Amino acid sequence: MKLGVIMDPISGINIKKDSTFAMLLAARRRGWELHYMEQKDLFVHEHQARATSRILSVEDNKSNWFGFQQQHEIGLSELDAVLMRKDPPFDIEYIYTTHILEFARNEGLLVVNDPTSLRDVNEKMYINHFPQCIAPTLVTRNHERLLKFILEQKTAILKPLEGMGGKSVFKVTSGEPNTNVIIETLTAGHNRYIMAQRYLPEIAQGDKRILLIDGKPIDYALARIPMAGETRGNLAAGGTGKGVELSARDRWICEQVGPALRDKGLVFVGLDIIGDYLTEINVTSPTCVRELEAIYKIDIAGQLMDTIELKVKSRKN
Repeated sequence: MKLGVIMDPISGINIKKDSTFAMLLAARRRGWELHYMEQKDLFVHEHQARATSRILSVEDNKSNWFGFQQQHEIGLSELDAVLMRKDPPFDIEYIYTTHILEFARNEGLLVVNDPTSLRDVNEKMYINHFPQCIAPTLVTRNHERLLKFILEQKTAILKPLEGMGGKSVFKVTSGEPNTNVIIETLTAGHNRYIMAQRYLPEIAQGDKRILLIDGKPIDYALARIPMAGETRGNLAAGGTGKGVELSARDRWICEQVGPALRDKGLVFVGLDIIGDYLTEINVTSPTCVRELEAIYKIDIAGQLMDTIELKVKSRKN
C-alpha cells in the first residue's frame, strides 16, 4: 500500500495528541509506504492532480518522530489512498485543495475524507440535517432574530460557522449588556452567518467526542470537561479529557447520522455531543485518537487503516 498524507508541517505537531500521527504509525506497522505532502505541494497539470512528495518515516519518539527520504513528483492517482488531514481554517485555499483532490478521486484514488463532502458538510451547519438529534438551533446573520432566540432560550451559545478549537465561542444570557457587540462582532456587522444554539448545562459533564469509522462508532468517547470558569470543553481551550463509554442515546445519535456520512464518503468523522444533543459533525481533521488509544489500550488508527485497505481492495476488484 502507498498511503499519502496531506497535513500541516509534521515538524510542529505534538505527537502525544496528534491523531494524524497515530494514523501514520498504524500505516507504518503495516509496512505501507508513506508519502508526505503539504497544501503547497499540490498542483494540477494537464488535467491531472500531482504533487511534490517526500517519502516519510515515523516513530513514536518525542525527540525524533519523523524523517524524510527522497523527494519526487508524482501523480496522486499513483497512490492507493490519501489522508486529507489539513487542519482548518476552512478558507478558500482549503476549498481549492479539495478541487485538486477531486481530480485524483475521479482517477480512482481513495481520498479520506471525500473532497466533495469536505466542502458540502459544514461542521456546524450540517447538524441541521438531523433535527431529531439537536437542541434548538438558529443559523442567521440577522441581529433581531438572534436577540429573539437568546430571549427565548434565556442562555445561548453563539459561534462562527468556520471556527475550530472553541475559537470565538460565546455564552450569552438574555439581557447581558455586551450582547449587541458580540453579535455585531461575530456577524462582521451583520454580513456573516453564525450559529446560535441553546446553552446546554450538561457541558459541565463534558463535550463528548465520538469517533466514527465508515459510519460506525468506536465504543468509547472522550468527554472534554471545561476548566473552572469556562463553558468550552475543547482541549485547545484548556479542557480536560476523560474517557467514557457510549450511552444508549449516544449510540442512537450515531445510528441516525452514521449511514448518511458513510454514504457521502466521510470515512473518519468526529461527532460532538453535549448531554443528549448532537452539536457538531467534524469531518476536516477529527482528533482525540491518541487520547482514547492511551486510555483504553485500543487501536483506533489501526481500525481506520484496515477500513482503508478494504476499500482500496474493493475498488481494484
